[in-house]
Amino acid sequence: MMDSKGQMSAELLFLFGSLIIVLMVSMVFIAGENELNIAMNAARSGAIEGSAASSSGIYPSDTYWDYSNSKTGLLHPYSVEIVNVSYSEMGNDVNYGKKRIQFKVYAKISDRFKNKELVSIGDRINYNLRKSVAVSFNTTQATNKLYNPVFSPHYVFTTANVKWV
Repeated sequence: MMDSKGQMSAELLFLFGSLIIVLMVSMVFIAGENELNIAMNAARSGAIEGSAASSSGIYPSDTYWDYSNSKTGLLHPYSVEIVNVSYSEMGNDVNYGKKRIQFKVYAKISDRFKNKELVSIGDRINYNLRKSVAVSFNTTQATNKLYNPVFSPHYVFTTANVKWV
């Protein structure tokens, strides 16, 4: 007599083993996407925080004195709207051995400003974006005081100049 109870166990073991392998392989891809999702959320949050800080006209004392001499338009409140935050993969960074991601912020502003002033506003937005990403990955000690570049386990993040639309 042939008993088929052993066959059933072998088929289930094969099925469960295959599922475990598929799950382990897919976790690698999911982890990478999760890291980018965390970075994008932090980037959006940081860009909004940077536009709010810049719009309020509240600056550190050295920045205030610099602006009072050359960029007086920035000392008064104005409105900045973040239209979009996107990223581009820039290939592997040979210095750090990680993929390089560059964020780009698209924003519009309520008033007319000189190009120098728009660059200063954009710098503040990008600074807060990078700082937010560094805080999200707990890598503030691994970067410089301008948070440029910012690191995560698999990526190096930088920012492009803010595009004014």
